[in-house]
Amino acid sequence: MTFCGVSKLVEAFKHKQQLHARYILQLLGETWRLLRILPNINYVSSCHTKEITICGDLHGQLEDLLLIFYKNGLPSSEKPYVFNGDYVDRGKNSLEILLILFGFLLVYPKDVHLNRGNHEDHIVNMRYGFTKEVLAKYRVHGKKILKLLKKIFSWLPLATVIDHKVLIVHGGISDTTDLDTIARVDRHKYVSALRPPKLTPHAVSGIRTMNRNGESSGPLDGRRRVCSLINHSSASTYKQDIPRYSLHNAPTSSHLNWSVEDELKRRRRLAGFDQAYGQLKKSESDSDPESAETTETDEQEWKQIVDLLWSDPMPQNGCIPNEVRGGGCYWGPEVTKEVLERHNVQLLIRSHECKQEGYEFCHNHKVVTIFSASNYYEVGSNRGAYIRMGPDLVPHFVQYQASQTVGWTERSALQALRKQLFVHKSDLISAFQELDPNNTGMVSLSHWASATESVLKLGLPWRVLRPQLVSSFQHGAVDYQQWIRELSITEPKLEISNTSILETMYKNHSNLETIFRIIDTDHSGSISFEEFRQTWKLLSSHLNTEISDKAIADLAQSIDFNKDGSIDINEFMEAFRLVDLYAHT
Repeated sequence: MTFCGVSKLVEAFKHKQQLHARYILQLLGETWRLLRILPNINYVSSCHTKEITICGDLHGQLEDLLLIFYKNGLPSSEKPYVFNGDYVDRGKNSLEILLILFGFLLVYPKDVHLNRGNHEDHIVNMRYGFTKEVLAKYRVHGKKILKLLKKIFSWLPLATVIDHKVLIVHGGISDTTDLDTIARVDRHKYVSALRPPKLTPHAVSGIRTMNRNGESSGPLDGRRRVCSLINHSSASTYKQDIPRYSLHNAPTSSHLNWSVEDELKRRRRLAGFDQAYGQLKKSESDSDPESAETTETDEQEWKQIVDLLWSDPMPQNGCIPNEVRGGGCYWGPEVTKEVLERHNVQLLIRSHECKQEGYEFCHNHKVVTIFSASNYYEVGSNRGAYIRMGPDLVPHFVQYQASQTVGWTERSALQALRKQLFVHKSDLISAFQELDPNNTGMVSLSHWASATESVLKLGLPWRVLRPQLVSSFQHGAVDYQQWIRELSITEPKLEISNTSILETMYKNHSNLETIFRIIDTDHSGSISFEEFRQTWKLLSSHLNTEISDKAIADLAQSIDFNKDGSIDINEFMEAFRLVDLYAHT
């Protein structure tokens, strides 16, 4: 694999081309061989010539990854990246994202670092879409691809540390998190973090065993033999693929008569986390039928991994089971302080949660969440973000929102909507000012939406439309003064002392040609500045509004594009053409 090859791959996926399964399997095989020699925790050093880029969840949204590369540059020895897990599920291009990231990992193994996320798990993938995506795109070789990815996911590193001071994990920590223990874990045993591995009695005693194909195998040294859900050829084979642990600690008896369909349903149900973390409850195991109890050491290691992949911070002190997710914990600021101090670390970077601005600090700025999948729930629901970090180890955030494909009909509708907003500009300003008694120029998103609806009364989902209508949005608030200015005409850029002229013109936009004929009193095909002034003076008296001579003169001169002292029909129509600001940004 070369940089040129990965660059071509990026371009191909950008144009919705598909890579042949043979090359996918080859790339995945090389990735698996590389990952096996990597440590559980990657230690990265910054230097004066480099900034490290840290990305959060992508969840199959290729447009976000491409936008990051466009804004920040492709990974290279001069542009190192850390990707913090959850590359797959929910989005429609999870496989393409993996292939791009694995390609850059192979080319720059010392400069591209991939952490495991909770969605890099074959059982979670069956519930949240990645399995279905692969099988739909590669009907013949899809099962082989998934089998190899299952192995790859189990070999992904669990954490990255920058300059021994910044810890990067996907989910978080708990009061028992210990980086020394995590560094020693045989991570690939945990093919699915949803349950701990099982040890066979033969493996524990060191006796050689026979596998299902009748082949002799040596002591397993505690490594579990994982039964593939994909590659067994018959339902009878599935009947042996039990028992299994869930996220909990109690073993159960085998269910020896399960069909393929039952097994799929069971795994999907378990992936939904319908049981509470830490609760002793009967479940099934993912290992061989002769499996014995897990050792105490294995369960401790497993809990360390689950906490890294599944946990979330909370504002209160303490460390409690994360019953919302069903795995990991909620940990408080005193846990952050204790764990970071114990490991001499100053900042924890994690992902795992969608944030409206793409990032969020908590725990006295000792924990930051970074989330790189924009528009995650729906268009406009959130920005994506990534971190640039230099030798000073201060995080600098870059926010973005991947553009959505907007058809001609939607563009026309948005253009008409902006026209209506401009027409009601004065009423909107009054409504916003009532909600802004301190005249800050800012209103909350909910106040912006309710005020806009109260003026226009169109019954529209203003929150969803906000990204297409408002660019001046920060920290959950709308800069309505800037937004009102953005509603103004951009061609030409008019600086008129009295904007009531413009609002009047836009209210009669569909009748501009008729208005031109009225102003052109001598029917010469052009409007003199005097004709323009007299008409607007007459109109202002009719509308009971005060329009100064300067405002009228400024408008006339700005419309006279060729500066010949008169306004022809083309200049007049062009001056009041509605411009889609977002088509030019």
